[in-house]
Amino acid sequence: MKQSLPSIQNCCQRSPYPQSGSIGTRGRRKHMKLKYFGRAAWAGAVSAGIVLGIAACGQDNTIDYLFVANAKNNPGQINVYLVDSESGKLKQIADSPYPSGATPGGRNPVALATVTLKLANGKEQPYLYALNHDDDSIVQFAVGTDAKLYPEKTYNTPGGSPTSMKINAAGTYLYVVDAFQPQYNATNPGPGDIVVYPISQADGSLGSPVVDTATGTDYFPTCNNPVDLTVLDDNAFVYVIDDPAGQPPKIANTVSSSNVGANGTSVNQYVASPPCTAASGQISAFAVQSDGTLSQVAGSPFAAGTTPTAIIGDPTSSVVYAVDYQNNALLTFTAASNGTLTPVASVATGPGQGPNALTMDASGSYLYVADYSGTVSIFAVGSVPGTVTSASSFGVNSGPTYVYIEPSAGEYLYTAGFLDNTVYGAYLNPSTGILSSLQNDPFGAAGQPTAIAATIHRKYAQQ
Repeated sequence: MKQSLPSIQNCCQRSPYPQSGSIGTRGRRKHMKLKYFGRAAWAGAVSAGIVLGIAACGQDNTIDYLFVANAKNNPGQINVYLVDSESGKLKQIADSPYPSGATPGGRNPVALATVTLKLANGKEQPYLYALNHDDDSIVQFAVGTDAKLYPEKTYNTPGGSPTSMKINAAGTYLYVVDAFQPQYNATNPGPGDIVVYPISQADGSLGSPVVDTATGTDYFPTCNNPVDLTVLDDNAFVYVIDDPAGQPPKIANTVSSSNVGANGTSVNQYVASPPCTAASGQISAFAVQSDGTLSQVAGSPFAAGTTPTAIIGDPTSSVVYAVDYQNNALLTFTAASNGTLTPVASVATGPGQGPNALTMDASGSYLYVADYSGTVSIFAVGSVPGTVTSASSFGVNSGPTYVYIEPSAGEYLYTAGFLDNTVYGAYLNPSTGILSSLQNDPFGAAGQPTAIAATIHRKYAQQ
């Protein structure tokens, strides 16, 4: 009996890689076991397992801690869920939801980002960052071993109304885009900015923003209304997508320099600094220097549809994807060695309307585009860089604002339903990219979910 124990214990170890085949998914394996063993045989097997002392192997099926930002309440809230490896089911922890900022802050969280650092004591510590649009703030949370959130520090962005943030693959910089540079705001609209924060590898705290040596400011200018950004995995380039048409225009008078008491015709006027244009989609491209500073890529900004809403870089190649909300289009670009973008294709999304979020699987084989009408369009990535083929579509929750693939196994995809206050889950077949519903869909959220992030459960990572 002692000789057989090691092999029995080894069978309890879960692989961190996606399974393939008709019964390769974790949820389907469980179903097949119940089907073929029968209740009596299954009960006997469980009893034998207890005698052998292997029951502990199945006590914790959690593979990820999933975080969902919610904008409805003041302060905003963050739901924390455990992701079950066998089914993809989300189980909300007892203390959830948490305020998205230290009291009284945390209004309107619009983005989340995570990083896991190896501390001096050799232990790994995950951190969660929440971006609060109405407070112009970033809040750092430590993630406990029980998935609980502990607020640590709050930082204010230089500009106003931040809209998105990303952490580079190395976990050394956090990039944030503000809708407005410091001298502009919603009533006096103008260009936006990108801010670069060094991340301390000792405690996850953010250092002072990297200074633009050309201007002396603690931000780098972008075009009007930056709404999203992506950092290529080699951290060589950062791309910011700008949607000037989505920014409230400034009302200017054609006769007087002021609208107050002026006569003449009032017109909508977008304030844009050259080479940015006034009302079309653009991508501001930056090369990342060794000291963290950014420099504009030659030819930047690059045209990007009419009302672009999201952007992502392929983790396996120098290809950049964006979505155009108004034109229901997926835009693809190739990035040259100097960061220059060349448009490749504009592909129709559908059957839904209003694409506003996208993600890719870790292998770079499939692209998922969520539209506001409640559909995820699936595209297979072609062998020619920048080419995609429509594979299928899949109905999800209402008004999805974010689409996300959990990082540990890459088998489950989740969308944030802004209109119905839910998180929808789907099994992602790694061989075909096709999605299928999970049991208990959808899962409840606090109210108007806007963003999703996750960390790998450390116990699972060690296995």
